[in-house]
Amino acid sequence: MKQGIPAAEAKTNFGALLEKVQREPLMISKKGRPVAVLMSMDEFAAHQRIKLEQLRREVQAGLADLEEGKVISGAEAFEAMDRELGD
Repeated sequence: MKQGIPAAEAKTNFGALLEKVQREPLMISKKGRPVAVLMSMDEFAAHQRIKLEQLRREVQAGLADLEEGKVISGAEAFEAMDRELGD
């Protein structure tokens, strides 16, 4: 993804941006901070497919762990997530 553009410029040139994002996603910033990405519907659909495939793999792995008896309590799961997230 190339350099982004400020939100004010995106607002002013929205029609042209719709054409531009057919080639590649575009980051939009506000007050110098990245706040959004504008992308084509094809790119978005591909992104959604990838996320769904990853979720399916994770669910299948979880079900396989369950069948093998590799389970932990809910409290242990939340503790592990807290450690992983640094909370």
